[in-house]
Amino acid sequence: MPIWMKAGWVFFCLSLFWILEGYYSFRSLPYRKWKHAKTNLIFLFFVILINAIFGIATVSVFVWLQESQFGILHLFEVPVWVELLLSIAVLDLIAQYGVHYLLHQVNWMWRLHIVHHSDKNIDASTGTRHHPLDFIIREGFALIAVLIMGMPIAFYFFYRILSVLFTYFTHANIQLPLWLDKGLSYLIVTPNMHKFHHHYKLPWTDKNYGNMLSVWDRIFGTFVYGNMEDIRYGLDISDTTDDENIMVQLRIPFDKTISSRKT
Repeated sequence: MPIWMKAGWVFFCLSLFWILEGYYSFRSLPYRKWKHAKTNLIFLFFVILINAIFGIATVSVFVWLQESQFGILHLFEVPVWVELLLSIAVLDLIAQYGVHYLLHQVNWMWRLHIVHHSDKNIDASTGTRHHPLDFIIREGFALIAVLIMGMPIAFYFFYRILSVLFTYFTHANIQLPLWLDKGLSYLIVTPNMHKFHHHYKLPWTDKNYGNMLSVWDRIFGTFVYGNMEDIRYGLDISDTTDDENIMVQLRIPFDKTISSRKT
């Protein structure tokens, strides 16, 4: 898949939910939407660049997996659609839920992840607001999942397509009917569900780690669904920083004046 096609899918999904925010917004945010997006789009540029580099670097991994028949998928015979579902589930568990949990619990990783949570106005553009080192770690965990499963590159591409869609869907400033959002949250991550994760302090900050499947949060006891009116965006330990200044945000992991302890 050429880089322009990957970037095209990213911008299509971002634009789709950007437009929907104007018609079905969850909350009227006190900000200048384009100024806010500028910072997050710079982070998106880093994400696309890292993704492209990883894509080139890992082609040989997929070739080796195919030739060596290494991985869980080569241990038994099941229909292709079952292999695909298993691969997506494992990728979501390791490369989304698992690494996200560690980004919150391991201090040096959390300092990188603070950048994502420092956004005081959550909308679709927040979806790919990740410090470059944060995203490199995520890509590394995705590669681990690929190796464990021994999956073909087509499965990985399909997962990335779904992951991008869910990233913008769950961060978008949109509101589904409460009955629909709650119902869907039994299986997949929904906009309301993820908004609790962006609440500015504990315990909600350390809940709802999932990206696509909500079952991991339910299985491991990190699921929460409270009162939407109580949500306040941002992060208590970095609320004094300028969340729209790219240089300030890039320095956060190394800025010792910013505490890494959540309250």
